[in-house]
This record gives sequence, C-alpha cells and structure tokens, in this order.
Amino acid sequence: MTEPIFKLVDELPEQNMTVRVLNALDFVVPGEWENIVGFENTIRQVAGEEDEEMIQQIGDRAVWLFNDESQGYQRALWLYQTVDKTDTALASAALAHKAGERIPLLGFLNNITPKADKAQSIDLALKTVVELATFCQINGIPGDSIGDFVNSLADYGGEDIMRMAALVCLDGLIPLGPDFIQKAQSIIGDLNPDELEENDTFQSVSSFIPGDDTENQLDFINEAFDSTKNWMGDLVESKDLTPKKVVNNLESFVEFSDEQLDYLAAFLDLTTNYYEHTGTQTIARCLIERAMAEI
Repeated sequence: MTEPIFKLVDELPEQNMTVRVLNALDFVVPGEWENIVGFENTIRQVAGEEDEEMIQQIGDRAVWLFNDESQGYQRALWLYQTVDKTDTALASAALAHKAGERIPLLGFLNNITPKADKAQSIDLALKTVVELATFCQINGIPGDSIGDFVNSLADYGGEDIMRMAALVCLDGLIPLGPDFIQKAQSIIGDLNPDELEENDTFQSVSSFIPGDDTENQLDFINEAFDSTKNWMGDLVESKDLTPKKVVNNLESFVEFSDEQLDYLAAFLDLTTNYYEHTGTQTIARCLIERAMAEI
C-alpha cells in the first residue's frame, strides 16, 4: 500500500528542477503538458466540473479505485517511482532553494559520475519497458501486450507524451548522442543476462518484466525497445531534435559546456524525477476519468 493518491497529487511540486526541465522541453511537444497539481484541482481540470458535490463523488470513487489492490494503479505508481529512485536524487535537497537561480554545473562535478554508454542504454531500454508495464497495469491487460502499447503511443498526449519526449531527450539524445537509438539497440542486443542482473533498475522491476528467467526477460526488453524505435525515431525526425537543440533549451538555468554533456545527463538524473512526477499525474487522470465514467 502506497500513500493515498490524493496526498501524492497534492504534494506534487509546482516548481522545482523537474518542472523547469519539463517546461524547457515544451518545444518538443508544444502545449501538451501543464503542471497540474493538487487532487481537487486535477479533478476540476480533467472533469471540467465545478459542482462541489460531484467533485467529491469523483474524488471518492477515484480514491477507492486506487486503493483496490486488484486494480493495477498502485503497481503502476510504484513502477514510475522506482525507475526514478534508482537515479538517487542526491543533489535535489541542495538545489531546492536555488530553483530560481542559474546553476553552474561545475560546482557539482565532484558529486557526479557519468554513466557508461552501456549503463545508460540499459536504463533507456528499461524505462521504455516500464512505460509498457505501467500501460498494461493501468489498462488491466497482460504485461506482454507490446502491440497494444505501441498502438497507444499514437494517441499519447498530455503528461504521457511529455514523459516520452523527456525520455528521448534526457535519457537518449543528451547522454548517447544523435544516434542513440542505434547505439542503445546495439548495446542491448549484445548484452548477456549476467550484465543485466547487475543493473539496479532491473533488479527492482524485474518481477514486472515477462519471462521465466533473465535470458527470456532480456529477449523481451530487446523486443520492446525494438518495437518503440520507430516511434522515437519519428519524434526525433519530425521535431529535428539534436543534442545541441535540447541542451540549448536547458541553458537558461544550468551552466555547462559542450564537453560536459555526460555530466549534464548525470546531473539531470540526480536532480529530476520526471517519470514519477508525470506518472503520478497520469494515474490521477486515469482514475478521475474512470471514476467519471462509473458515476
């Protein structure tokens, strides 16, 4: 059992490093994402409802649905939270009071260790698989429903498309370069089960990845990533995305040089939790929409 969903949505920050980064990525999916916080406010926004009694009914039903462990909402939230926790936000507290300032990356280099391409590629692939797993949990379908997930990407909007855009930019383009899809696919394709088992994120979420053993799970990860590469490639091409274009939009609040992109990627790992933030918003919206349909 996690914390109450209304409390989690109420406690979403209106402004922090995660929100600033996501707002900076608005150019990728213009106008799609608004940082809606507060459970009652979210009901008003999603339901378009002003009647206090109806808002209360929708909220009560949404909370009930979330608390029903036979549904997948709690598991989906745990996945969103877990895939971010493995990045360990060491610097978040130190930066909390500096949210309105331009932060020089240089001062944090001693606390940052960039990930090797292999580790970064594994994390990129696993975040893709977690997106698939949460989709299946929220919609109550089998966890190996790759086709349904890929088809759903065409309809992604709001916080969902923002999360995937951030995945492409922050976990793909910045740390791995413009050919991140091919690079990650090559690395994951050459991976052996022992190497996968050494990854902290995999250790945490492996029970949600289909497969009788690590070797079969690795095959599934390869299949899932391969199935989403066209969508990611189309996003990059349609928006003419490059590492330089992405980092240019971050320079208003983080100071760094072109030689520090590996460190920038690690810095963003340490100071943002965009999967958990947008994932909490996704679950709140899905619960509210379902509650509305059931009332």
